[in-house]
Amino acid sequence: MPDPTGFLKYRRQLPASRPVAVRIQDFRDVYQRADDRLITEQASRCMGCGVPYCHQACPLGNLIPDFNDLVRAGKWERAVEVMHATNNFPEFTGRLCPALCEGSCVLGIGDEAVTIKQMEVEIANWITDRGLTPMPAGEPSGRTVAVVGSGPAGLAAAQQLARAGHAVTVYERDDAVGGLMRYGIPDFKLEKAHIDRRAEQLTAEGVRFVTSCAVGVDVSVDELRERHDAVLLTGGALLPRDLPDTPGRGLTGIHQAMDYLVGANRVVSGRLAAPPIDALGRNVIIVGGGDTAADCLGVAHRQGAASAHLIEVAPQPPAVRDQLHNPWPTWPWILRTGTAHEEGGSRLFATAVREFLGDEQGRLRAVRLVDVRSAVGGGFPLEEIAGTEREQAADLALLAIGFAGTEPAPMLDQLGLARNRRGTLDCGDDWQTAVPGVFVAGDMRRGPSLIVWAIAEGRAAASAIHTYLGGRVAGLPSPVTPASASLSLV
Repeated sequence: MPDPTGFLKYRRQLPASRPVAVRIQDFRDVYQRADDRLITEQASRCMGCGVPYCHQACPLGNLIPDFNDLVRAGKWERAVEVMHATNNFPEFTGRLCPALCEGSCVLGIGDEAVTIKQMEVEIANWITDRGLTPMPAGEPSGRTVAVVGSGPAGLAAAQQLARAGHAVTVYERDDAVGGLMRYGIPDFKLEKAHIDRRAEQLTAEGVRFVTSCAVGVDVSVDELRERHDAVLLTGGALLPRDLPDTPGRGLTGIHQAMDYLVGANRVVSGRLAAPPIDALGRNVIIVGGGDTAADCLGVAHRQGAASAHLIEVAPQPPAVRDQLHNPWPTWPWILRTGTAHEEGGSRLFATAVREFLGDEQGRLRAVRLVDVRSAVGGGFPLEEIAGTEREQAADLALLAIGFAGTEPAPMLDQLGLARNRRGTLDCGDDWQTAVPGVFVAGDMRRGPSLIVWAIAEGRAAASAIHTYLGGRVAGLPSPVTPASASLSLV
């Protein structure tokens, strides 16, 4: 029985973060571990709603009131079971998901939402402290599955299929598993030991990993299909958006955000001696206002940038939810301040880059900015505000303006699959592409999205593949269509 007065006794509180002056000296996790008292108090704020909206907002359908109350009561083993019933990797989602669930928390109507995301972290920490136990696989099916890509969608699918008794091989083009989580996300948000531990667990459960292997290059699609009874494509959506029409785009010193992050993260991992793109002593402009832009900001602080500015074309969001135009339980459009923003730099809202300015050697020296506003009727396109032009010194510009879908690749050509207008791959209600036995899930299907969507799609696609191979095993989520959002997975 949930504590009916917990939300009256305790205010929302997250674990303390390490002091800014200390944490920007390294790439370790920003947050300190929570103590038992804080965990219990925060879990007790969950009201045990008769009609909870939180798990309806979660693409994974996490049983949030259930695991909150189990944590409050100290029933950790049962909390782990409830968490893993819907979510293969709470250590990933608890650190990387924006917490759609908290936006629809009933307590959030008149108070601050329950720290649901942090409860996922605490359950994951409890598991980690005791070691991840491999789950015995089902009766061997004699069928084999190839999973192309080892991001959260691929890993979730691989784990589900292996537990159903299929022989699973994951092919990853990079030198280590994890997809975008490995080198695209800094360690101060996700230390890579979390990925390594899960990879060890999957290996113990029978999953085979083949790294440094680009399907379509190092192994042909024909070879892959000959070896396996089914193929699942979970290669992500990493084709970056650009500013090709902005004057000065070709100047030296302008880079895609992911090129910057990958180089920096490879240094942290020990795979590179020095970053290919270094912000040390430089005036940095980051074009974009999302998570990738914030990651670039945090890395720039740690590399010792002289200055850093985020350029966001959207207007500054309000500090609190506008209940008239943005009512509960919808995802609130409010100003969100992450740990990287707390560490320094500035955010320029309703601002656009009109031109990149260079010196005589063709190197970036500044950007010409202009204030913008929505044209009549709102939304895009934006119109410039006359008289607001100014220059901002910059010798390093990072483009963090999102992704345009999955990258063109020899693998797609060999399969005869074309990207649609969104830059992704189409599939039927059974997650199968136009090529029989070839399935697709995650960002490669839905476009750039959230880690919870990737895991949910990986789980659902695994169920569909299991059915395609002729199997029915208790405990594997029932097949659902891509349109049904995987909310019913159990």
